[in-house]
Amino acid sequence: MEIQRIDQTLFDRVAAEARSLPRLRRNHNLHAEADPVQRFLNVMQPGTYVRPHRHQRERAGAGFECFVVLQGAIGLLLLDQQGELQGQERLEARGPLRGIQLPEGIIHTLVALEPDSVLLEIKEGPYRPAADKDFLPSFPAEGSAAAAELESRWRALFSGGKP
Repeated sequence: MEIQRIDQTLFDRVAAEARSLPRLRRNHNLHAEADPVQRFLNVMQPGTYVRPHRHQRERAGAGFECFVVLQGAIGLLLLDQQGELQGQERLEARGPLRGIQLPEGIIHTLVALEPDSVLLEIKEGPYRPAADKDFLPSFPAEGSAAAAELESRWRALFSGGKP
């Protein structure tokens, strides 16, 4: 195992990659695929759409997710089963709230409020793509015009807009 530096050089490199991708975000894993704890940077640009989802695991309570903003600002939206907004939190690297841990089963989405925003995410592994997220089916898929419009409305909530 080698030492992994989490520094501005890494942030800048992954942010440049995120800007060049259609999704406008890029993960940089700090963990190996089979590790029991997933640790990764999620670098997000304004305009990226994260389809509302929740995490559930076979072992009760193991579907938690922890977010800490290392650079920039992220909006966290909490939704109910019907997709109605239940709450929102602004997480900022230089703000009063820098991170949050969600318990298992909480439906949520994220929006990037500043360019090159960097989140450290921690959740139980190992990563299994088919079972990692339980998406709310009433929301549009990534890449659609409806998804882009919805992301824009969600981001506006953090600057005084209405949903």
